Amino acid sequence: MKLFFSLVFVLIAAALVHLSCGAGAPSGPPQSGNGPWVLSWSDEFDAPDGSAPDPAKWALFVSGNGEGNHELEYYTDRPRNAYIQKGNLVIAALKETYTGLDGTRDYTSARLSTVGFQQVYGRIEARIKLPRGQGIWSAFWMLGNNMDQVGWPQCGEIDIMENIGHEPSTVHGTIHGPGYSGKAGISAPYALASGAFAGDYHVFAAEWEPGVVRFYVDGNLYSTVGPSALPPGKQWVLDGHPFQIILNVAVGGDWPGPPDETTVFPQTMLVDYVRVYKRAGL
Repeated sequence: MKLFFSLVFVLIAAALVHLSCGAGAPSGPPQSGNGPWVLSWSDEFDAPDGSAPDPAKWALFVSGNGEGNHELEYYTDRPRNAYIQKGNLVIAALKETYTGLDGTRDYTSARLSTVGFQQVYGRIEARIKLPRGQGIWSAFWMLGNNMDQVGWPQCGEIDIMENIGHEPSTVHGTIHGPGYSGKAGISAPYALASGAFAGDYHVFAAEWEPGVVRFYVDGNLYSTVGPSALPPGKQWVLDGHPFQIILNVAVGGDWPGPPDETTVFPQTMLVDYVRVYKRAGL
């Protein structure tokens, strides 16, 4: 009888471990021989429903100029495009006519970037439920804080996660720099075995260390990129300076193309948390 109960206990424990490691399940960052990751910055988005994103942590970008990609949205700082609900940051892409200083657009959305974030290197992760639909382009990414001084792409860009709506089961991790930017960015896809990223929360992460960026989905390492991946003679510009963290949902653009009659609005990206870690002792 004791043996029977011991076996039952083992089976229950194994089942609980399996469930806790399911797709999108939040868990601590994977560790490595370089030392443990320790939390250094986070936003759990636990403010009351209807609150604006914390202005001490996030700035809302306002622009309707297409962002160099021929995007169709107007990024606003209105609560209807970015707000807190049920422990999530909600970024809402809406179909509506909106006029701002950059003209008139037929869609609105939001783009948020971190305020005063100065960490160099670390593990940057977020638990996100993606939107869906033709012409929807959601992203969790990083941009060098020296952009105003050196311009893009010399400042460097790390796209931790990008998804375009007509690829519902695939996300992309990409780096950009001089000579490897835009369509020439160094990129790798990650595809779900089944289902769509809009069907559940998933954890997207990048580990950024000197001379290397590693990309993860739900704890699965799927791409490792370093200077050896660059085109001959090109410079690795991702080291030695802070990057800001950006969350946004674009509508249209050169990569996803415009929405069509199948695209349903509003579309929302739900962000459960953003967490940044650094190596212990650094």
